[in-house]
Amino acid sequence: MKDTPKKASILIGPAGSGGKGHLKGLDEAARLKLDCMEIEFTYGVRMKPEMAETVGARAHELGLILSVHAPYYINLASYEDAKIEASRQRILDSCHRAHLMGARNVVFHAGFYQKRTSRETYRLIRREILDLQDHIRKTGWQVALCPEITGKPSQFGSTEELLELMQDTGCGITVDFAHLYARNQGVIDYDAVMPLLPESFHAHFSGIEYTAKGEKKHIRTRPGHFRPLLEALIRHGKQVTLINESPKPFEDAVMMKAMVKQPQQP
Repeated sequence: MKDTPKKASILIGPAGSGGKGHLKGLDEAARLKLDCMEIEFTYGVRMKPEMAETVGARAHELGLILSVHAPYYINLASYEDAKIEASRQRILDSCHRAHLMGARNVVFHAGFYQKRTSRETYRLIRREILDLQDHIRKTGWQVALCPEITGKPSQFGSTEELLELMQDTGCGITVDFAHLYARNQGVIDYDAVMPLLPESFHAHFSGIEYTAKGEKKHIRTRPGHFRPLLEALIRHGKQVTLINESPKPFEDAVMMKAMVKQPQQP
C-alpha cells in the first residue's frame, strides 16, 4: 500500500518592508493577504530591542510569520580573527532581535573559501556554527540558525555543503532557489533537489541575473520562472516559507501567492 502524498504548505511573503518601515511593511503584507515577512538587517542590526518586541507583537496580531536576515557582511571562515568575531556578533545580535520579535529563522551567508579548500572552509564554519548554537542554547533564545545557499561558486554555501552542515550541527537551512539557479548557471532539476531537502524549510526566490562567476543581481520574478518551482514543491509535499527578494518584493510576492492558490493556471 502506497503512502498518501503529503499536502504542500507554501507560505509567501516579501523580503523587507519595501522602504515603508517595519510596522507599515507588516500592515501592507497583511492588507495584501501575504503570509510572512523577512526583517532585513542588511547593513547592521540597528533595531532597538524595544522595537523588536513591538514588531513581533504587530506581526502576531496580524497573523504574519517573521524571519530575520542577518547583515550581509559575514565571514565565519575569515583569515582575520577580528572579522570572525565581528561576524559572530552580527549573527548573535540578529538572533537576539529575532527572539524578541518571535522570529524563528535567522538567515545569513556563512562565509567565503578565499584560498582554502571547500573542506577546510567547511570545518571552520562548522566549528563556529556549533559555538554559536551553544551560546543560543545558554541564552534560551528560540531561534534557528539558517545559513543560506549562496549565488557564487566563490562563496561557501552549495546545497551539498549546507545539507551536510545541517546534519552535522542540527542547524536549519535557507534554500535560495534563485541563488542555486545562478550558482549552477541556470540549471536546476527540481525533482532531483527536492528529495534532498527537509520536509519543512525556509526559502528565498526571485528572478536573477548571473554571469560565469554566478549571481549578478536579483530582478523581477516572472510567473514562468516560478511555476516549475511551485509545481515541484506541490509534487513533493514540502512545507515552506518562501520569501521573495526581487526589487519589488510585495508585488512579486502577491503574484506568487496567486499562483499558489491556482497553480494549474497558464
